[in-house]
Amino acid sequence: MAGKRTERVRNIGIMAHIDAGKTTVSERILFYSGRTYRIAEVHDGQATMDFMDQERERGITISSAVNEIQWKNTDIYLIDTPGHVDFTVEVERSLRVLDGVIALYDAVAGVEPQSETVWYQANRHKVSRIAFVNKMDRPGADFDRCVKEIHDILGGHPIALQRPIFDGQTFVGVIDLIEQKAYSFSEADQGASIVEIPIPADMADEAASGREQLIEKLADEDDEIAEAYLNGDEISNEAIKAALRRATIALKAVPVFCGSGLKNKGIQPLMDGVVDYLPAPGDLPPLEGTDFKGRPIQHSRDESAPFCGLIFKIQQIEAKKLAFVRIYSGVLKEGDSILNATQNQSFKIKHIFRLYANRVDRVESAGAGSLVAMVKTKGMTTGDTLCDPSHQILLEKIEANDPVMSISIEPESIKDKDKLVEALNTIHEEDPTIIFEEDKETGELILRGMGELHLEIACERLKREFNVLVRKGNPNVVCKEALLDSTCETSTFEREHEGETLFGQVSVEVSPLERDAGIVCKLDLPEDHPYIRPETADAIVGAARDAMLYGPNGFEMVDAQVRVTAIATDAKGGVNLVGSRIAAGDAVRNAYKKVGTRILEPLMSVDIIAADENIGDLISDLTVRKGIVENLDNDPLRSVIHAIVPLRNMFGYSMKLRTITHGRGNFSMHFLRFDSI
Repeated sequence: MAGKRTERVRNIGIMAHIDAGKTTVSERILFYSGRTYRIAEVHDGQATMDFMDQERERGITISSAVNEIQWKNTDIYLIDTPGHVDFTVEVERSLRVLDGVIALYDAVAGVEPQSETVWYQANRHKVSRIAFVNKMDRPGADFDRCVKEIHDILGGHPIALQRPIFDGQTFVGVIDLIEQKAYSFSEADQGASIVEIPIPADMADEAASGREQLIEKLADEDDEIAEAYLNGDEISNEAIKAALRRATIALKAVPVFCGSGLKNKGIQPLMDGVVDYLPAPGDLPPLEGTDFKGRPIQHSRDESAPFCGLIFKIQQIEAKKLAFVRIYSGVLKEGDSILNATQNQSFKIKHIFRLYANRVDRVESAGAGSLVAMVKTKGMTTGDTLCDPSHQILLEKIEANDPVMSISIEPESIKDKDKLVEALNTIHEEDPTIIFEEDKETGELILRGMGELHLEIACERLKREFNVLVRKGNPNVVCKEALLDSTCETSTFEREHEGETLFGQVSVEVSPLERDAGIVCKLDLPEDHPYIRPETADAIVGAARDAMLYGPNGFEMVDAQVRVTAIATDAKGGVNLVGSRIAAGDAVRNAYKKVGTRILEPLMSVDIIAADENIGDLISDLTVRKGIVENLDNDPLRSVIHAIVPLRNMFGYSMKLRTITHGRGNFSMHFLRFDSI
């Protein structure tokens, strides 16, 4: 049973396709809750939640910002997530620590491609959702079509709680279908005052039937409502809301609201919906983890339970490198001794901070359900579990996708080399999908990321935040290799060195594994094989593992197994470690060349939105790019091509799309898998 405090806590995020209005809606939430004294606009570059220079210049969200607000006597922790696919790790780690989300949709565009991506991410994390159909003020806005697409495209169970009110073509307010009341939002004070108005006469029947449909849909998901409905009983507003809350938390319903963030309409009812329908921490199942031996452990999500938290982000704010922590159970206090269970390191909590985007306030303690920050200690990384040392628990880590694109970089001044490496380490700590390494052959620094924009932002940060100017090479696609078949190979190494004969002969068997199985290297000697000391055998297997990491084309090897099946002894009956290690590496490399490999390149799921008359030319262009069209959705207002295309063939596509569609088309893409096409 949740404690009184956690009953009044909500952890929510806003997720959507790029340019659906997430940050605009977030700014209104901050304003109406009293967190900010004025409405900041994205197009003015003044948004509170978009505080990075690149965010304000580009008008997009790059980094998830956390803010704490109060609404209806409830503490709400709000995260505004990016919409651009290059920054999907920000969405992933936000969903990992949130209990509920607002799924935002453009009333004209409907369910867009990135809307699908984040919806399925929320499905995977079992996060409850309410929906907000934004931009109802735009010509062509269609609330009903959005609700239908949530069902048809996303497989959700939307239940409309409102109807939009129009005066001609102007969006003026909403009808609350549960209360059977209509509201407008005063333009005199930027929508802060909500005015109850009569339900328009021509919408009275629509409002009544909307409530009836709401109850019918709810009856399909909730037994109490179903029983009352079948018995013909009068169903109170309180009963409807309670049932909606149960169904939403159980992932059986998605309450749908509508409004316009830009025009300051419909935001307060949405905030009421967050409190009324999204779960408090105690509404969710117990927290599940393991002990250090892998045995399952459960914690209640309450302040009375032992402390447990998860680091979901590292970021520098106000010259302090901070670790963002979701507290799942217990209470965290200044001075507490805490265990980083992932790193098996103990440390003492010096300071705890509440988060307000790019500003922090120090607090003495924080309880279950809170999103807070602490000063990062050495070794802390995203995904680490923090816990009470006397109640050890390990939570599932936060997974990050492998980078799919790379560029070479070098400092413009050679004296900045160490400074560049230090800056890149900081960026990697904050964003695990940014990885860098030195090319062993050329000595160049290779920067890897999730796309062109991702790498461009990283290089801009080097210049602006760390004062390091870099020269960039052309983008390259990150590929991998996989074995075509199985084979056996024996390699012999023999050489005289300083009067000593270095001899080694090792036999291996290489074979492909199933997709995503990783790489496996093991010792598998026959029973009658001469005895090999365990430490010697381990060293030889280690050499074989090192050799199997990269294929003959120089790319990372995936889904492969190497079995060391024989290790020869020398004339004296011993095993020369140096010679045997060299032989083991040669055996693996020769086996790779013998059996052959296939190149796996990043394949992207590409969704292209354009007018019907451009579809033929777009499909022809995709064919030239070796794309595979999987599906085509036709709609009176737009058509959507769903295709799979190699990433290497998508460079410069935005300019080609503009040419074909005369600037009216747009597209999005996200990483699908490494494969050959």
